[in-house]
Amino acid sequence: MIPQQAQDRRETIGVIGAGAWGTALAQMLASDGRDVLLWAYEPEVVDAINTRHRNPLYLPSAILAPSIRATGELGDFGALDIILAVTPAQVLGRVLAGLPRSPRDVVLCSKGIEAGTGRLMNDVAREACPQSAIAVLSGPTFAHEVAAGLPTAVTLACGGGLEQWHRIAPAIARPAFRPYYSDDLTGAEIGGAVKNVLAIACGVVEGLGLGQNARAALIARGFSEMLRFGEALGAQAETLAGLCGLGDLVLTCSSTSSRNFSLGKALGEGASAAALMADRRTVAEGAHTAPVLAGLAETRGIAMPIVAAVNAILGGESAGKVVAELLSRPLKAEREDPEKEQDA
Repeated sequence: MIPQQAQDRRETIGVIGAGAWGTALAQMLASDGRDVLLWAYEPEVVDAINTRHRNPLYLPSAILAPSIRATGELGDFGALDIILAVTPAQVLGRVLAGLPRSPRDVVLCSKGIEAGTGRLMNDVAREACPQSAIAVLSGPTFAHEVAAGLPTAVTLACGGGLEQWHRIAPAIARPAFRPYYSDDLTGAEIGGAVKNVLAIACGVVEGLGLGQNARAALIARGFSEMLRFGEALGAQAETLAGLCGLGDLVLTCSSTSSRNFSLGKALGEGASAAALMADRRTVAEGAHTAPVLAGLAETRGIAMPIVAAVNAILGGESAGKVVAELLSRPLKAEREDPEKEQDA
């Protein structure tokens, strides 16, 4: 249960990152009139939010609450105790390092693995904000639905345990936004990172016109890869079977509202990966995560053939050729002894 005194507290919350997801989170937090400070990289986004209560660049469908104030200065976050970090994963460390002090709680809302180091975002955040308690918010969340106030449930994994949960949960919970407690930061992060890559794979299936049977099979086999990778890194299977793993996987593998699915669909239709990435203002995190994830899996001896296939397609190989090779692999049992399993 959440203590009543915690429920009554209405401190200002900061959201760092005014892309679609960060803006949607700010809108959700402001739905009860709470003051929300939102950091944006682009000056034109700051101006549009403050003068017109709109973010036409990233979330044009939403009319934003007047209690949201945008800023381009990280120094404005010095007095805030709870900060939601929603920047692209690859710049998270650099942005957090620009804060004037380590806030009490940093809630990570970006999904990815750091290129070059292979670190999860909670490790990146601990280095940038060594005095902060780190939490991870992840789950099946399309930004436009959250901004519109449609019912949403997420995992809130707290590195600071129940004490941190009792601080953060009442501050972010709303009637249509329901967080569920976990203490498994690794599982929450891996679920979000791996599902982005698998969503690209499902988009490729859509773009190639391979049908619903193929997509369902890919989701199931992809979930097996997520479990294998997560458990090898110490994640709990129960976490990966929950909102931040399987729940998020099902959502983003089934809709063009997912940036990663849309990227995969375009690849399946024959578009160039390099051209697609160069032409996108919004970030499909799975494209950055795929090579890192494929490399980690290979180094650790974890079978992830779907991830490897996505990485090959992003590297310029023909989607049709890669899928044909995936389908021609030797037949095997659906689930083997984990101690003996070498292939997916």
